[in-house]
Amino acid sequence: MSLTAELRRWGMLLVVALLAQGAKLEVAAGQEWAVKQLEESPRHGEWVVIEYGGRKVDAFVVFPEVKEKAMAVVVIHEIFGLTDWVRTVADELAANGYIAIAPDLLSGSGPEGGNTSSFKGGDGARQAIAKLAPDQITADLDASADYVAKLPACNGKVAVAGFCWGGGQAFRYATNNPKLVAAFPFYGSGPTVAAELDRVACPVYGFYARNDARINTTVEQSEKLMQAAGKTFEPVYYDDAGHGFMRAGQAPDASEGNRAGRAEAWKRLLALLKKTAG
Repeated sequence: MSLTAELRRWGMLLVVALLAQGAKLEVAAGQEWAVKQLEESPRHGEWVVIEYGGRKVDAFVVFPEVKEKAMAVVVIHEIFGLTDWVRTVADELAANGYIAIAPDLLSGSGPEGGNTSSFKGGDGARQAIAKLAPDQITADLDASADYVAKLPACNGKVAVAGFCWGGGQAFRYATNNPKLVAAFPFYGSGPTVAAELDRVACPVYGFYARNDARINTTVEQSEKLMQAAGKTFEPVYYDDAGHGFMRAGQAPDASEGNRAGRAEAWKRLLALLKKTAG
């Protein structure tokens, strides 16, 4: 075989490999196992549009099958936006008796003014999230919390839970909304400004991976500042788990550390939600 033909053959193999890798990434982004869980859920989940001040925010709401009015949880998504996996979190919270609302904080930030679903891959969503103004994030969360609190099926109590980027936002939101009954940040950076933490009016319960020094160094500082301010902050670290273990631990190919961390974290979360709901 000539050198030219050999180079052409290797070039074709490279193209095939790249296409295959792209296909794998698209499947991963689609989270087919999460879609299946949502499709098989017996609970009522629906998309709503929350409007305030001329802005529209898409949100996914799931209702529990209970007799009495229920507490609500605002679910803040990861840096990838409102993915199918995040919607399974909302569905699982509803399965345990809570109304869950997951706002798409990328509403209006996607191509042609779209939301998370308008991005072709994770990079676009990450770049768009990095450009979100903190005040807009807070306003979107306020609108979502107000919306769910006023639903006839809600008892007026609203908590917040967030994951990864959303974990940091959940902790930050606790510094901005005195009406929250609890905050549950999962492996997100903790606030490190004392003046902000002084505004926290609810208990904060953190969930962190032991193998996540990048995040945990900020959490340690938050813990010291919360203690100095006389605030409740109870972080728990899950051994052998890595960053993003709630999502990674649910995937079919989950490592044992992430799978165990997720199971333990869900058990703790449900116990704390029950305690908070009274």
